[in-house]
Amino acid sequence: MLSAYEYRDGRLVAAGEALEQTIWIDLFQPTEEDLARAAPLAAGATLPSLADMKEIEISNRLYREGDVDVVTVMLPALEPDETISTGPVTFMLGPERLITIRHHAPRPFQTYPQRADKSGFGCATPEAVALGLTEEIVARLADLLERVGDRLDGVSRDVLGRPGHGARQQSAQLQTVLERVARAGDVLSRLRLSLLTLERGLGFLMQTVVAPGPKDGTSPLRAVIATQLADIHALVEHADFLSSKVSLVLSATMGMIDLAQNDTVRIVSVVAALFMPPTLIASLYGMNFTHMPELAQPWGYPVALALMVASAGLTFLFFKWRGWL
Repeated sequence: MLSAYEYRDGRLVAAGEALEQTIWIDLFQPTEEDLARAAPLAAGATLPSLADMKEIEISNRLYREGDVDVVTVMLPALEPDETISTGPVTFMLGPERLITIRHHAPRPFQTYPQRADKSGFGCATPEAVALGLTEEIVARLADLLERVGDRLDGVSRDVLGRPGHGARQQSAQLQTVLERVARAGDVLSRLRLSLLTLERGLGFLMQTVVAPGPKDGTSPLRAVIATQLADIHALVEHADFLSSKVSLVLSATMGMIDLAQNDTVRIVSVVAALFMPPTLIASLYGMNFTHMPELAQPWGYPVALALMVASAGLTFLFFKWRGWL
């Protein structure tokens, strides 16, 4: 699908069929027809395929082709089932327009067109549109990190504050907690990858697109990139904190699982110990030697039963006294 926007009255508005006056062309899962329409407007650069976008070499993700700077970053997207997927998004920044190519649906591409006029540096140039879009992306990454933090807080409360009342219930709770921690760790790794690639992309744009001003050696857009890079560094530190929290919650969960397993093993051991004295008595009277006076007495059988019950009861009381039960 091809979406095109023009700059009009200080805002981004949807363009018609003619694309010559567009400032931003967004290609979402483009068809051959979409690529054919956008290719003549790419200032001589080649539109990368999905296979090209997935290449991990820096030379395939950050390069300049003619007058167009091509930057590919990995961005997360929230799927309908509340899972987060990650895919490559390519920014092709030319002198007249920005072309973005993506095969999944990061939310900033839906929210930015309505908010483009609210950024402090506007959306009158392709560079401003690109930086406004990255600003929206950084804000979205911050929201996702905050969501991960909230979920980890909930997991911590479940692990440390509300244990189960039975072995099966506690085991089921801990299994659910492990799944939630694993999902949080997976999302966090995806967000860290996005922050890393976005940081590289902005650093590349600072060196190539936003040149220093002729008078004071600075440019307003360079200050914007510097601010975004500072925000990314702060988010990376927050992601590191969340990573340590994932490790802490995981360690606490594994500790709770070990305690639950120890309780189960202890119960089994106590039950086995309770039956050891009765088993010993039953074994003694089951040897069938010729000279065993108790076998010929009418009180032999009830006395043997009483000894077995008494030995099990005394063992139980001893364990209770020692605090093993």
